[in-house]
Amino acid sequence: MSERGLADNPVMLDLQFNKILIYKMNNHGEMQVAVALEFINFIVPIFVIKMKYPGGWGQCLKDHDDLIGETLWYDDYLLRNGAMSSVGIEDLVKYWTELGLTPISIVEGKRTWSDCCVIEHMFGGLTLDCSWIGITEDGRAAFLKGTEPGSIVGRTAF
Repeated sequence: MSERGLADNPVMLDLQFNKILIYKMNNHGEMQVAVALEFINFIVPIFVIKMKYPGGWGQCLKDHDDLIGETLWYDDYLLRNGAMSSVGIEDLVKYWTELGLTPISIVEGKRTWSDCCVIEHMFGGLTLDCSWIGITEDGRAAFLKGTEPGSIVGRTAF
């Protein structure tokens, strides 16, 4: 694998059944730090997964290997999974809650997203306030606040 190949295109390696995406730079020299939004999106920061997911980030990738590039993708900061119905997204929130995430907190008397959030791409954006998520101006991608959105990572990156 050439250095040029790493810099020009995303490269996927399969190491001990973990898919690891190397995407430090795309062919425009931009960091890829925004996840594409589709239908109804479940987003969780990777640092939360590292702290709360049983087995951490590596185990999360193993457990969801069959979904990567289908309904699940990630950048350096966020993991995105998705659904096409309210029942599907409720199931995702319940699943991740059972794994130890706290989905909702009360802040100043209002329900807000905590460890994860839901964004309805087709129907109006965030379903509750969320202090750590940013959405690009065109509404096509989400990024971790405090980072600059670069190229968008979606299913085609995997």
